[in-house]
Amino acid sequence: MSLKNKALLFNFLSFAILFAVFRFFVMDYFYDNRIVKSVVSALITMILAPKFAVLKNNEGTRIVMKWLFSKRIKEL
Repeated sequence: MSLKNKALLFNFLSFAILFAVFRFFVMDYFYDNRIVKSVVSALITMILAPKFAVLKNNEGTRIVMKWLFSKRIKEL
C-alpha cells in the first residue's frame, strides 16, 4: 500500500470514528431531526478531525499529521 493510500485511509478512519461519536452520543441530546444531527456532526467533525498528508523532502517521503489541538506537525 502506498503512502498516499495510507494517508487517505487514516483521514477516512479518523473522520468516521469522530463522526460516529458526535452523531450518536453528543448530538443525540441537542437535535431531534436526523438530517440536522448528521449535518451538524459532519461540520464539527470536519473542523476537529486530524489531517494526514504525505510529505516529500530530501530525506524521503513520510506521513505527517496535523491537528487543531496540537501546534506541531507529528510524523507517523
